[in-house]
Formats: sequence, structure tokens, C-alpha cells
Amino acid sequence: MENNKIDWKKYVIVFFITSLLFILAWYLSNYFSEKKLSQIKTIQNDIALDILSSETQFSLLSELSCKNITAESSLSKELNEMGQKLEWGEDNIDDSSELLYLRRYYSLLQIKDYLLLKNISERCGNKYAFILYFYTDVDNCTECKRQGIVLSSLREKFPSLRVYSFDYSTNLSAIKSMLQIYKVEDTKLPALVLDDELLTGFRSIEELETKIEKSFALKDESKSKE
Repeated sequence: MENNKIDWKKYVIVFFITSLLFILAWYLSNYFSEKKLSQIKTIQNDIALDILSSETQFSLLSELSCKNITAESSLSKELNEMGQKLEWGEDNIDDSSELLYLRRYYSLLQIKDYLLLKNISERCGNKYAFILYFYTDVDNCTECKRQGIVLSSLREKFPSLRVYSFDYSTNLSAIKSMLQIYKVEDTKLPALVLDDELLTGFRSIEELETKIEKSFALKDESKSKE
């Protein structure tokens, strides 16, 4: 009969250990969730401050006379830093809604910087070359990552080259307008716009170097004619 008796003590111990493990798992899950949310908020606050600073700087630069504008008078440095923060966030944080919002805002700042520098280049004769780069995710564009590496190398070689990158799928009216203006199609990505010329498909570093040097040469010629 004693063998058939329920060992309540053993069941209580098992229940206690199971409950303890459940509580521990719940605590750790909440802890890491809160940590991720904290990371998102930190990045969001940092980038929001950068955005406000960049927009203020944009307004100031628009009012400067040509003699006060130097090679550093653009938002490009701030945009590069913000881009690095967003890349870190995309690699380390799962909450895509916050990052999507910041990515869209970042795209708008890129457009503003592009328009600002084009205006400065035309008004003050500053020598810049511009590339608009349209890409999408790797699943739909196998050559986009390789094209991005080429463009990064070109930026290092040509300090006065400005490359602005835009995800084709970004739901922004400004980007959609650019796609219509330059007739960029989702089936022909990656796509580059250099001196208003649309280049579709992967382009080698040698080909782009030639076109960039020609772009700088044309600016020199127009400047000497003035």
C-alpha cells in the first residue's frame, strides 16, 4: 500500500522547480525585450536630433553667399553618420516599424542634400559629381550589393563625388517622383543616374570612373567659359 501512496512532497518540489523556471524565462524574455526597445529609442533619439540639426544646417546653407561656402558646407558628413546608425539598427534590432520610419526620413534628407548641393554647384561653380543609386533587397536584385560596393570604392577615390542611395520600394511620394522623372523600372535594378543619364544593370568601377571624370571635366569647361 505504501508504494501506491502519492509522494506529494516530490510533486510539490517538481511544481516549484517548474514554476521557478517559468518565472525565470518570463523575466529574461521581458528583460531582453525591454533592452531592445531601449536600443531602438536611443537610436531614434540620436537620429531625431541629427535630423533636426541637419535641417537647421540646410536652412543656413541655403542662405550663405558663395564666398562662405566651403567643401564642408553640406549635409553629407551628417548623412553618412546617420546611415551608419541605421545600418547598425537594421542588423541588431528586430523592430522594423521604427527603423522603416527613420529610413524614410533619412531618404528625404538625402534628397534635400542633393538639391542643395546641385544649387550650390550651379550658383557658385563648385565642382561636384552626383550619382543617384536605386536598389532593392537582395532577393529581387542579385547585383545590388555588388554595385553598392563599387560605389563605396568610388566615393573614397573621388571626395567630391556625392552618391545618394534609395530603396526602390520605399513608400515616399518624393522617391516615386524621382522614379518617374528618371524612368527607373523595378525590373532593371540596380539603376544609376549620372548627369541625368540613366544607367541600368551592374556597372563596373572602370566604366563609372570614366563617366565621373568626364562629369568633372565638363564642369571645368563650363566654369572656364564663365
